[in-house]
Amino acid sequence: MPSQATPTSTNAGIVTDENSGERHIPESVRADGSTRKAIKIRPGYRPPEDVEVYKNRTAEAFRDRGKRIGIPGAAGVKEEKPEQASSAASNKNAKRREARKKAKAGTENDDTTTTEQTTQTPKVDEVDPEVEREKKARNLKKKLKQAKELKNKKEGGEALLPEQIAKVIKINELIRELDALGFDSEGEPKSKSDGESKAVEGTKE
Repeated sequence: MPSQATPTSTNAGIVTDENSGERHIPESVRADGSTRKAIKIRPGYRPPEDVEVYKNRTAEAFRDRGKRIGIPGAAGVKEEKPEQASSAASNKNAKRREARKKAKAGTENDDTTTTEQTTQTPKVDEVDPEVEREKKARNLKKKLKQAKELKNKKEGGEALLPEQIAKVIKINELIRELDALGFDSEGEPKSKSDGESKAVEGTKE
């Protein structure tokens, strides 16, 4: 028994009967199980799905030529470019991260060094009280010398400025400060004998 050829259907699902030449859409089953009846197609009717779109062979051949043949080396370049771009971007990001880490580490080191310096500075700044006393005495001696010179000028009849007169007035105060530090009116250290003699004189009185 010869095998019956299955009729070919178009894009719209239209089947042509080889014996009668009639066209129809065969019956089918819907999703809900109901049967969709066959639909006859009138002669000469062509649905939009079966209408062939006009294609220019020359334009099609020119457009498809690049797809079939391709430009030599172009495909490799296209494939490599994303990888190269991604690798370059990752390298840049890695370098930036490394630079940030170095900068952060540098600031931390600077902070630690500054803290160490601040902790060490009090030890360095510890000054001998004797040296500090002598330094203060030298400053007082200098001021006292200037005040005495101004006093001599005033006694010689020279006119003084108000600031200079104020310095002359402070002569006795400067002498008292020197005495408290253990220095005489000339700014020289007092000897023990001077202190003892003054103490004896005080007891006699």
